[in-house]
Amino acid sequence: MNILGINFYYHDSTACIVSDGHLAIAIEEERLTRKKHSTDFPINAINKCMEVAGLTPADIDYVAVSVDPTLCMGKKLFYGVRHLRRSRQFIWQELMMNLLWKRKRFFNWYETFFKEAHKPPVYYIPHHLSHVVGTFLISHYQSAALLSVDGSGEWATTFMGKAKDCSYTCYRQDYFPMSLGAVYEAATQFCGFIPNYDEGKTMGLAPLGNPQKYYDIVSKLFWINDDLSIGVDLSYFRYQYYSAVRYSSKFVEVFGAPRNKDKRAKFEQHHLDVAAAFQLHLEECMLKLARGLHQKTGEDYLVISGGVALNSVANGRIVRESGFIDIYLMPAAGDNGTAIGAAYYLYNCILKSKRGFVHTDPYVGPRYSNKDIETVISSCKLSATYFANIEEKTAEILHEGKIVGWYQGGMEIGPRSLGNRSILANPTLKYMKDKVNAEVKHREAFRPFAPSCPMEDVSKYFEQHVADPFMLKVCNVLPDKRDLVPAITHVDGTARLQTIHSDTNIRFHTLLKEFEKLSGVPVLLNTSFNVMGEPIVESPYDAIRCFFTTGLDYLVLGNYIIEKTWNKENDKSKGSTSTTLSNLVG
Repeated sequence: MNILGINFYYHDSTACIVSDGHLAIAIEEERLTRKKHSTDFPINAINKCMEVAGLTPADIDYVAVSVDPTLCMGKKLFYGVRHLRRSRQFIWQELMMNLLWKRKRFFNWYETFFKEAHKPPVYYIPHHLSHVVGTFLISHYQSAALLSVDGSGEWATTFMGKAKDCSYTCYRQDYFPMSLGAVYEAATQFCGFIPNYDEGKTMGLAPLGNPQKYYDIVSKLFWINDDLSIGVDLSYFRYQYYSAVRYSSKFVEVFGAPRNKDKRAKFEQHHLDVAAAFQLHLEECMLKLARGLHQKTGEDYLVISGGVALNSVANGRIVRESGFIDIYLMPAAGDNGTAIGAAYYLYNCILKSKRGFVHTDPYVGPRYSNKDIETVISSCKLSATYFANIEEKTAEILHEGKIVGWYQGGMEIGPRSLGNRSILANPTLKYMKDKVNAEVKHREAFRPFAPSCPMEDVSKYFEQHVADPFMLKVCNVLPDKRDLVPAITHVDGTARLQTIHSDTNIRFHTLLKEFEKLSGVPVLLNTSFNVMGEPIVESPYDAIRCFFTTGLDYLVLGNYIIEKTWNKENDKSKGSTSTTLSNLVG
């Protein structure tokens, strides 16, 4: 049985294929079109999934779409009529774009794609069920509390419930415009970033500000009621009308002038303080929801999903302070993961197939062999050197203070590079954070970098008692280790840790242990293999282009190393384990 899962109604268009219960392939459209957070119909992602899985349209038994476009239509129409004078953009987006144009785009693709094959049934899975129930179904929990929080999906902004095996119960949902995600988007835009796109920047900016400066007023702008419902004082916002500016004049009167969206614009102190206050209060709101669910469900574990679930600082506090033993998020916790969630909701809840697949391996994208890489290098007329001991050689380069583009195996799903499409650097060098931000990523200087560490070594460096293979739970760096790994320690002493497990990524695990032999530290700075404004690289061609347009020193593609200086004298000393590309491909 083959299920094609699709997300395209909102952002991060994605496709996946579930074959007999196994996630065969999943890929975001942005990786192929190079348009970050793409909202286009994922025709390229679908075609790539079919190619990698070796399927034809005739092999697809079902199609799962991660939205029900007619859900809550009555609520939307009532809202539009109620705010008729101010809701032109709302009506255009919800009625014209989502209900009519996007559905037409889907049906046009469907008729063309399956033109010469049978027409498989299409199931429209509600957005939050695709988010959180779908995530639960691929978790390793047999039962858990459920929490989904985002800007909005169809019309709901939250889902709170409980699941066991293949069944679930919904306790309550909030509906637009009562939205934690939309409120945080407004703060993001006020700080000069792009809303529904740059919320991670707001989270990273927050530790530079004083949260208490505005906390009292921010806590009155949005809150969680005793019944776990969301409350928002809408007089401070304009997102409820789908306005291009998400905050109102009242917001500006209270907090001051917004920052210019030009990335070179200066951050004033009130921008830092607003980011800090909104971040802290969002954490408190998420904690109250989690604690309430823990008390109501009596469960030991919590499954979280939705765009707000990408706030890894809040997630870290939930792990430490909510009462749950641990939480599970899929690596694509945002809308990209709903393609996967919709497919598994169909497989387990509608088709009644038994659960079996557990999503612990994020490397579910396309992979390229050394032979594929050889062909690309040769076609680009580049010089490269093959190393059988690639982990040992790369560790030496990193220990020398060089910055490496690391390209291996299957591509990660989700917004974080998790060791296969990564930029790596030495975390023990204090200047490395500024160097990578300025010369490689071309982004704001305040942005922190994440550490990757073997799971067995985590307790030596971090205050973290649970695994985090998807880099979605911020923890504290041990106080006595912060000076040892300054490049990955944020100004508040925290880090967005990724735990590395040898059973899911033996090559990256080996690299970390080889680096430890040289430096004494089994930790590497790990950031996504891209520059600001671009998606993570997908193909070897993408990696080569990024390498030659940034300050990267070396590019490691599979077992090949490309350097920008091509120092022949150094080549002579590389040992018997190296072979030039020309000797391999002729």
